[in-house]
This record gives sequence, structure tokens and C-alpha cells, in this order.
Amino acid sequence: MQKIDLTTIRNIGIAAHIDAGKTTTTERILFYTGRKHRLGEVHEGAATMDWMEQERERGITITSAATTCQWGNAFINIIDTPGHVDFTVEVERSMRVLDGAVSVFCAVGGVEPQSETVWRQADKYRVPRVAFINKMDRVGADFFSVVAQMKERLGARAVPIQIPIGVEDGFVGVVDLVNFKAIVYVDDLGQEFTKADVPPQLVEEAKIARDSIIEELSDFDDDIMTLFLDGVDVPIPLIKKAIRRSTISMDIVPVLCGSAFKNKGVQPLLDSVVDYLPSPLDLPPVRGEDPDDPEKEVYVTPDEDAPFSALAFKIMVDPFVGRLAFCRIYSGSISNGTAVYNSTTRKRERVGRILRMHANKREEMESASAGMIVAIPGLKQVRTGDTLCSESTPLVLENLVFPEPVIDLSVEPMSKADQIKLAKGLEALSEEDPTFRVSVNEESGQTIIAGMGELHLEIIVDRLRREFNVEVKVGRPQVAYREAINSSARAQGKFVRQSGGHGQYGDVVLEVEPLEGHIGYEWVDKTVGGVIPKHFIPAAQKGVEEAMNNGILGGYPVIGVRVSIVDGSYHDVDSSEMAFRIAGSMAFKEVMRLAKPVLMEPFMSVEVVVPEEYMGDVIGDLSARRGKVEGMGVRANARVVKAFAPLSEMFGYATDLRSKSSGRASYTMSFDHYEEVSHDIADKLLKR
Repeated sequence: MQKIDLTTIRNIGIAAHIDAGKTTTTERILFYTGRKHRLGEVHEGAATMDWMEQERERGITITSAATTCQWGNAFINIIDTPGHVDFTVEVERSMRVLDGAVSVFCAVGGVEPQSETVWRQADKYRVPRVAFINKMDRVGADFFSVVAQMKERLGARAVPIQIPIGVEDGFVGVVDLVNFKAIVYVDDLGQEFTKADVPPQLVEEAKIARDSIIEELSDFDDDIMTLFLDGVDVPIPLIKKAIRRSTISMDIVPVLCGSAFKNKGVQPLLDSVVDYLPSPLDLPPVRGEDPDDPEKEVYVTPDEDAPFSALAFKIMVDPFVGRLAFCRIYSGSISNGTAVYNSTTRKRERVGRILRMHANKREEMESASAGMIVAIPGLKQVRTGDTLCSESTPLVLENLVFPEPVIDLSVEPMSKADQIKLAKGLEALSEEDPTFRVSVNEESGQTIIAGMGELHLEIIVDRLRREFNVEVKVGRPQVAYREAINSSARAQGKFVRQSGGHGQYGDVVLEVEPLEGHIGYEWVDKTVGGVIPKHFIPAAQKGVEEAMNNGILGGYPVIGVRVSIVDGSYHDVDSSEMAFRIAGSMAFKEVMRLAKPVLMEPFMSVEVVVPEEYMGDVIGDLSARRGKVEGMGVRANARVVKAFAPLSEMFGYATDLRSKSSGRASYTMSFDHYEEVSHDIADKLLKR
């Protein structure tokens, strides 16, 4: 296998709010790197990275698509992520395996709600970024306003390393502040550009902006600090080196600008990706743990000669290849025919083929090594978040945590023949998407699908029809209500059965208390003196967790409780795991009755961007939907209304908002928290 110089690899993601121009920027990158030979436009349904039919029809990215290209000596693996909040899981799992990211902002819209979400996700996984302020050709574009918003709303130390030449229709290029040169585009395709002196009218502004870069860098680089204080001109290589080091350490975010649609500013962006974003070698070792001893930490470095380790971060069903596991290789190497060990499921699997993906197209590879992102078909037991490694040196890499679904609806096959196809389709889609859940309502026998929003489930149903050829009847969307408690309580669950021979005996005493914010679930073992043998405790816990799936008010899952097992008893002969499981379930149901159970509903964070003349109508409508307006602001020439509203009142909001604003308002909505349902509404819900 030919060794790859790890310093030349860049694993990056393109992330932003919906409609900021991520996919268009990626398309231009593929064109200028020679990966494709004609420009594909999102609005024409011809973008390479938006390969799904649903993406092409709607003009949005739904699933993160991976591709590889080469710029100079560097190999760039790119993941183009969705911007719609319903598909935020795609951003989450991509950020987990990326080394760097390009955050794209609209020069008119600025820092929008989903921009903040993806920024927080990148912060969570410590992903260094460069920012690209796109759409500089649009009416109302304001580069410096967006930089100010990055500082104010994101808390980013945004450092412009370019300033625009012209704006709106007059945007022709950028000033490269590091090299102090003007880059002016000559042709419509953006392939021809000139590097010249900075235009006289911009020299003063460019000098101030360049001095600002030096001043920012002097906080992190002693050599630059010395030269800056002495008034000596700082050499360009030293500036580049300091920008790279400060970007990788996440002290600064270099900011560039351009217009991807008008083919301006993409080549300097590629240069910055290579110059300033990290290679796998620039980042700290990846932390994992010993599967047999979770307390023991294991650290992985990107060494081709080390034992193999990789994280399966995405499962996809390809119509031609079948089930694909997308993997980021952190150490070692694999080749066709080698065996890998899944340390999460503790099963061995064989790698038949290795593929390098280019959206939905594939290239066969003989082998792959540390630093690469590849797809492996045919791994039957692998799920999202599983660790693949060498069986001789097993480890488990940090898994991914996904948000809970907030909306569900029922689906039924139109015919008996569709029943098996529906089950297979739902199984395949739930493997692909960890935020999509499938369950069966025990009372009605209906199949219930749950997801992150109306669009999410609409896409799922559309895929069932097209990809799996299943015709389904869809019920109305339902809110994913939850149950919680408002006080502490204590209760006993005792299961005794005598039926000749061995009987069954389990006795459990539980205490429950509400957790702050009604979030999560905790299990605490407070038994002392061996009142219950230790090997029966997990069985009691399993019984409790099963009972939590169906609360006592309306059968909704229970959240926000700390459950402590405090006492109990056992029988030397008759006690069994089954008996303690049933006793745990009985005790939990009883203690819930005593702990003042309440119904909880999901509240959404809503942000509406609306022209001023319609603002009163929008606020009035939100209030009528039990919304709570949290604040108002100004963005470009529109008003921004921020509010929290119950999901149950927000179905069909897009249509109502369009009619109230003559189609001029837009909104974003994402799950924020659960709140207690008022008594009168709870009574109506529970009587249904």
C-alpha cells in the first residue's frame, strides 16, 4: 500500500443555515479542483452533492454527502451537511469525525438560527473553522455587519483576512490582506483572475484591516508581538504560520468572502482550507476507552502502523451496493479481505470492499489508512456510532448522542402485500437515521414513526414510496408528549407466585424524585447489607426502565426522574431475575401514582424574520398559539421575533405565516425544552 503523507489530508465539513449557499460552494470547489467539469446548480436540481430526488425537488440538502478532491498537493475530504434544523443529526455526526469546517454565512441574512446551532455543534467537538461570507453580490450584502454578528452572537474571535472589492452588483473580487494583493475576477466562470495592487480607494481600509490581523495574532504569538511593538513589518510566512496555529487552537476564526453562485472567492477559500485548517496530525489524540474496563482511557494517534481503529458515523442504504457504513479511520489501515472487530457489539466482520464516495458515486479502493473517510459495504452488524478496531487491541471510541424525536404520526400499508415492504423500509431508514424511531402502539396496533419535525417525517414517507415502493396511509402528526413527576415518593413492588415446584419471589422498594428541568433519567442503587443480591439489581432496573416507556397518565414515556432502589427482600429458592424485573416494574408504577405525575409537552424555539408592517400580526398569532415572545431584533431591513411555543399549536404554521405576511416572512423552529401542560389542556388530552 502506498503511504499517504498525513500532513496533506484535510477532512472538512461545509456547514451553515439553510440557503446560505453550502451546496453551491461545494459545487464550485469540485469544479475548480477538477473533480467535475460542469457547474451544477441547486435551483436547477443539478447539484452533484444533492443527489437524492427529494433534495433536487426541494432545493435543500437532506443527507450529508461525502466527496474527495485535490487542491495542489492536498487531498480534501468534504462533507456537505444539511442546513435545515430537522436534519441536524447529519451535522452532529459529521462534526464528530471532521478535523475542520468551513462555516458559510449569507452576507444579507448574517448569523441565522441554524448558523448558531451548527456553530455550537462544532464547538462541542472542538472543530477549528474558517468562515466564508457568501452572496456578496446580493442586494443588502454587508460583510462587516456579518463579522460583527459573528462576534456578538457566536462569541467568535472573527478575524477578516480578506475584505470585499465592491458590493452587490459591483462585487468583483477580494483584497487578500495577508499578501496585501487584490484578486479581481475576469471571466464569468471564475477561472481567470488577476492578482494586482490593492485599488487606491481601498488602500487605507486594507492597511487598517491588516494591522488588525497582526494585533489579534500578537496575543498568541510572541514573535509577532515583538515585531508589532517595535513597529517592524511582519513577514508573510510568519503571519500565515500564526494564523494556522491560532485557527487550529480555536483562538481565532479567519473570515473570507465571496459569491459562490457568481464564481468569485472560492479558490482563495481552498487555499485557506489547506493553509489554515488542520491535518489529522495537528489535532490531539482521540480518546477512547477499554471495552473491558470503561475507567481505563485509551488514546489513538493517526499512525498508519498502529493497530486499526475507526468510527462508523453513518449508515446508508445504497440502491446499487446495499448497506454502506461510512467510517473515519483514526489509526492503522485496512485492505480488502481483512477482518475487523466491532468492539461495541463484540462481533467480528470481514471487509469485502472499500469505497471512496463521491456523493452517490463510488470508487473502489484496495486499502485505506489513518486519516481517511471511506465507505465499507456489507457490514451486517454495524450501527451508527460503533467502533471498528483490531481484535488484538480492542477499544471503544466516544459514541454520538442524538436528540429525542418530538413529533410522530401513524403509517399503515395500503395493502397486505405492502406490509412486509413497509417493515423492511422502516428498518432500513431507522438504521440510517438515529433520530428516526419506529414503534407499534400496543392498544391500536398502529405503526408509529417519530422524528425531528414535519419535514423530516414528510421526507421519510416520500422515501418509503419511492425507494421501497410502499404505498402508505399517513395519520395526522401527533405531539410526542411525556410524563414527569412533581414530588418525591416511596413505594413497594412485591411479586409473589406459587405454582407447585419453584415459585417466583421479588420484592423492591423504590424512591423517586424529580430531576431539575425535567430532563433525563438516573438510576441509583442505595441498597445496603445485601437486602437484594447484587445480581438481581440490574433486573429490577430493567423492569423500571420498561415501565418508564408507558407512564400511568396517558401511556407516554416518563422523563426527568431519579429512581433509587432503597430496600427489598428475596427468597433463597424462589427469587429470579424475572421476578425482580416484574417487581421493579410494579414498584415504579405505584411510586409514580404517589409522586404527583404531570403531563409534559415539547416547546419549540421559534424565530420569525418578518417585514415590520406584518410584525403585529405575527406576534398576535404567536400569542394565540400559547407562544411566549422572548425578544425582538433587527436583521437587515426586517424584524426578528424570537419566541417559545408549544409544538401542538405549531402544525401548519408555515401556511398561516405565508398568508399573514403575503409570503414575505420566514421562520425556523427547533425543539428547546419540555414544559408542564396546563390542567385544562391535560384533561382534554387524557380524555381523548
